[in-house]
This record gives sequence, C-alpha cells and structure tokens, in this order.
Amino acid sequence: MESPTQLSSLFNNLEVAFASRSDKELQKMHLIFSAMNNSTLVNLGIKLTNLAIKIHFPIKWIMKNTMFGHFCGGETIYECEKSVKNLAKYQVKGILDYSVEGTGTEESFEFVKNEVLETIKTGKDNDAIPFAVFKMTGLGDFELMTKIQDGKKLSQTEETAYQNLIKRVDRICKYAHDSGTRLLIDAEDSWYQDTLDKIVYEVMEKYNQERCVVFNTYQMYRHDMLDRLKKAHQKAQEKGYVLGAKLVRGAYMEKERERAEKLGYPSPIQPDKASTDRDYNAALEYCVQNIDTMNLFSGSHNENSNLLLTELIHQYDLQKNDERIFFSQLYGMSDNISFNLAKQGYNAVKYVPYGPVEKVMPYLSRRAEENTSIAGQSSRELDLIKKEIERRKNQ
Repeated sequence: MESPTQLSSLFNNLEVAFASRSDKELQKMHLIFSAMNNSTLVNLGIKLTNLAIKIHFPIKWIMKNTMFGHFCGGETIYECEKSVKNLAKYQVKGILDYSVEGTGTEESFEFVKNEVLETIKTGKDNDAIPFAVFKMTGLGDFELMTKIQDGKKLSQTEETAYQNLIKRVDRICKYAHDSGTRLLIDAEDSWYQDTLDKIVYEVMEKYNQERCVVFNTYQMYRHDMLDRLKKAHQKAQEKGYVLGAKLVRGAYMEKERERAEKLGYPSPIQPDKASTDRDYNAALEYCVQNIDTMNLFSGSHNENSNLLLTELIHQYDLQKNDERIFFSQLYGMSDNISFNLAKQGYNAVKYVPYGPVEKVMPYLSRRAEENTSIAGQSSRELDLIKKEIERRKNQ
C-alpha cells in the first residue's frame, strides 16, 4: 500500500481538483473569492442582499449566478440532482443538506422533518448520497432546549413541544435505519448542546446496535470536547452500540465567547487555534484507534488534518475506502482536498446545501463570513483558482 507520507503534494494536483469546473466556472469562482477576500465588501454585500430580500427586490437570478450558485446545489432536491451527479463522476459523494432554519413554529418544524425524510428517500437507493443530515433546531425550539439544559421546569405546553421534538428525531432516525442510510446530526450552541446530546445518544442506543446509523457532532474548538468524545465512546461500549462521531472544528466561536463574557461564565472555547488543531488531530487518532467500535466522519477544510487521517488509515492497515471512515468538505470549498482524496480512493463527500434563495441567506452569510474570518481561507481558494486558470492557459 502506498504511504500517504509520500503524497505530500496530495492536495496540490489542480487538474484533479478542478476537473469538474469549466473555464467559465473557474472565472466565476475567481470573481466570487476575490470579493470574499474583502471583509468590507462581504459585510456590505450581506446587508444589501438581506435588504433586497426584505423589500422583495428581484435578486434571485443574481444570487443563483453568484454566491448561491457556487455554495448551494439548488433550491430543491430536484435541482440538486445535477450537482450530485456531477460530483459522482469524480467519485465524490453528496449529502443533501436542507439549510433552512426553523422559524420556531410547530408547523415549520414539521415541514423541516418532512424535508429531511425526503432527502433520506432520495438517497435510499443512490450510492452517491450515503448520508442525510439535520440540525436539531430545525425540528424544535432552541429556547426550550436551553430551558431544559438549565434545569428549569417546563409548562405542559412546553413538555408537549419537547415530546414532539423527540418524536420527530425518532421518526427521522427510524426511517434512516430502515432505508439503510446514515444520518448526521449537527452540533449547535453550548448552552443547549447537552439537551441535544441526550436525545442523540438515546436514538443511537436504539438504532446503532447492528451498524452505525446516527452520528453525533463534536466541535473541537471546545476545550472539553475531546474528553466528551471519549466518554461518549465509553458509554456506547457499555451500552453495546456503535458510536458515530462527526468531527468538526466548530462554527459558532465568536457567539460563544461573546455570550460567555456577557453572562460571566468561563468561555467553552479553546484559548487558541493551535489548541483546537491539537485536539482535532488527537480526536482523529482516537477514532481510528477505536474504529472497531465507532465510525468516523471527518468534516475539515484543514489540509494537515486530512493528510493526517490518510496517514492514520495507512498506519492502522485499513483500506482507503473503509466504510467506517469518511472525509467531508462543504460544496464550493476546498475542492483540492475532496477531489484529490476521491481520486486516491478515499471516501470523500460534499455537503450540498439547498433551499429557497431567500431562506438560505443565514447559511450563505456564515459561509461568506467564515471565508473572510478564517486566516487565509479565501486567499488560499483564490490562489488555487488563479494557478489552475494559468495552468490551463499554458497547456
């Protein structure tokens, strides 16, 4: 077996990275990431777009040909089919992610539940869609979850709402189990994450007995998360089910720090990025070491962590396409990682967000802000795009 340590240039093959992109698409990507490299322009663009949506100014066509078109697969599952098929041509699989946040009503929570069920149905007999995904706050009220975590007594109405949330989660997990697919449950804010974890581990115990169906998400920018992962694995072993672990660095750092400072409690966030990187990589190694009793889904745009996981797979004498280990990146980002991993035979998947343009704006705003705030993210993407444009010119 070829050692990944000999593949230090694994993510530098731009011909593979951008094989799915036409020259015209590359030029469009160049414009998008050039704009996102400017934080002032990003903030102004988000404000103007939200204003245009609020006053019903017709900007859908513009969005579909810029930010939305790049980072989302479409407005509907049907519109995502083209994106998923295009990824599959290059052995990259897709995850349909309904990226519309619930509006806090029982009606909206039911709608999201049914949409998630539809994504499972779509992927049921399609090897190109091996996972479904949802956020718990799409199915229930985060304020209710916060109240539960704070140990406050619920009213009868709140108790009914909580039971409805549990029923929705169970309905989705059962359908995923019966359909032979797998299910990722995203992590959220620390002040109600314990409530989510309780629900997730209960459905894991129910549906992860024979195989790994349900995955919980571990945000490694929390300083306690490596320990929480290990304890969750120990609990799973004691109760006899397979732990599904999706690892991410995290998405709500600024909000977490601001709330902790405002309310006067210790911040749950790591002191620096190096600590997050250390714990993320330690979590990767822990999961691979224990792969016989857990499944790993690594959601990372960090080249070093992705390379480390290929090395761990080699070190522990596992197959590159071991069905217990997946690499994942977001649609429209880090194609140099996803497509090169897939080309080498690893299990690479892309989150493919979808939903009505105006309702996916919170997701798009986070992507834009993330690319701007993560040191060098837009610059790296832009640099790769420029190099590929130049490479094609010189062919």
